[in-house]
Parts: sequence; C-alpha cells; structure tokens
Amino acid sequence: MRMPNYYAAPGFERAGLRRREMSWIIERIADPATLFVPVWRNHNLVVEIEGGDPRAIALGWTGIGPLLGDMIAAEERLQRGEIVFLGILEERAHFALDLSPIEAPLEMLYSPARAASGIEAANVRFADLRQLGGRLDRTEAALLAHARAMIYWHARHRFCGVCGNPTRAEEAGHMRRCTDPACNSMHFPRTDPAVIMLVTYGESALMGRSRNFPPGMYSTLAGFVEPGESLEDAVAREVREETGIEVGTVDYHSSQPWPFPANIMLGFHAEALTTAITVDFGELEDARWVERGWLLSHADDDTFRLPRRDSIARRLVEDWLHGHISGISH
Repeated sequence: MRMPNYYAAPGFERAGLRRREMSWIIERIADPATLFVPVWRNHNLVVEIEGGDPRAIALGWTGIGPLLGDMIAAEERLQRGEIVFLGILEERAHFALDLSPIEAPLEMLYSPARAASGIEAANVRFADLRQLGGRLDRTEAALLAHARAMIYWHARHRFCGVCGNPTRAEEAGHMRRCTDPACNSMHFPRTDPAVIMLVTYGESALMGRSRNFPPGMYSTLAGFVEPGESLEDAVAREVREETGIEVGTVDYHSSQPWPFPANIMLGFHAEALTTAITVDFGELEDARWVERGWLLSHADDDTFRLPRRDSIARRLVEDWLHGHISGISH
C-alpha cells in the first residue's frame, strides 16, 4: 500500500459516536491529559527547534482546560464553535481551540511552566501551515490541518444559509443548527472535491504554472469538480480547458486532505492523446511538456522548480519519475 499523503492521519480515531455525549466531552476538556490544538486567525501554533525546522508545539497543548473556565463556560464555547472535538490519539482526546478573538494569544498560552520545558518564548509563534513546506511531523501536521479546517468552517457558518438566522454548534463542533425553531436546519462541515492530475505522453509530463506560484514553480493541473460531473470527466475537462490537451485513460492514484480552505484533492494519472498546448492565460501563466530525464537531473531553481513537498502534486510527479506510475509509449 502507498504511504498516505501529507496531512492525512491514519490511525487517528475521530470517535464520532462520542460527539453527542456532552458530559463525556466536558470531562475530556477538563482532563489534564487532553491536548488542545490552538488556531489563531487561520494560523497554527509551532515552535522552532534546533536547525530551524518548526514542529507542532505538543508540549503547549496540555493543561489549557482550566483556562477555559467552568463547565458552563466550556459549553458556551462549544456552542459558539470555539472548541471542537477532533478525536482520540494515543488514548488522549484532542480539541481544536479558536483563539482568533484574542489579540495576543501567546501571552495566554505561554507560561513559566512551559518555559521550564526548555522551549523559549521567542521560538513560539503562530504560522501559516502552508508556508512550513512539509517540515512538520506528519501526524502533527495532519492534526493542525484538521483543526484549522474545522475552525475555518465555524467562522464562516455562523448564520443559516436557509433563513439567515444565527446558528449554534452541536455534536462537539461537527454540526451547526439554525436557532430559529421554524427552520431548524442542520449544517455540516463541507469539503469541496478537486481533481489533480499528472498528464503524461511517453517520457514527458505536462506541467503548468500559475502566476501566483513562487518563482520558477510548476505543478500538475488541477480544478474543482462541478455538479453532475464524474471525477474522470472533471480530469478531462480541466486538462482540455487549461491546455487544450485531450486525454484518454484516467487512473486514480490517491487523495489528500487540503484544508486551504476546505478541499479534498483527488489525484489521478491521465494519458494524453494530443500534445499541442493552447494555454488558457486566465488560468495559467505557462504550460509545457517536461522530459523525465531532464527532471531527474535538474535541481530546483528560479527557472524551474517542482511543487511543494507537502502537496499531492509533488507525490504524483515523484511517483512517475521513479517508475511508480508508468507513462505510455506512442
């Protein structure tokens, strides 16, 4: 079996059947062993360690329960979606904790007790998870991404999309319900499906560049699935729209949670039937065929670099480069 893609968390028990047990949830919040994953304005808490690589500040997650107040205060935070139960890992409950209303959240989280652990306050910060480039431990990165996604969803669904009245969180943050009894609509966290595909023709791969990418970066093509569309049709449509290339066989590769803000990336390998490129400059800045041998010998620079190491796009390319996905001969 393939190793799961970055931001996936195999073995993490979401414990969906416990979400409706308010007494159990409150007990977990008060448990000193419970781990909290702070999120502040779509940024995650990290600490710089020796060598300059960040990691999730696991030592800072415990012992936050008493700061959240008594049971009534905790229930109110749950109803506002400021605390969200994520699941169980290594027999400990994990919660996302939204600190966005606080102007200086590090002052609340950092204490002399944590300083005694050897973590310097100057090394602790809130960071955009996407800018860490896959340098976090895989399990910690998955938990931080999960927490970010849930807090993002709550922040954008405080009002009912049916009648416009306020909503409140239920099921430990995994559902919001309209507060108008006449409406009573239920709203659940959404994940938007997007296809992402490596298109190959013999020993060449099709790579595209968005004007928003870092200097020199090229990636695989991608796009959202439209209503009434199969995943295979979405692959063919996106490739045709962005580059004018027609594809034939489409094979599934793997998937990746991508909560930036709320996507599931569905990875495919597609075999090109044509090679003439017509770039849609509304979507891409450039698209080109790149030979396998050249990619294997080229070092990333500002003229050409592969996509980020935490992305499924990089996984698709590297699997093809090293023979895990085979191109076809024409």
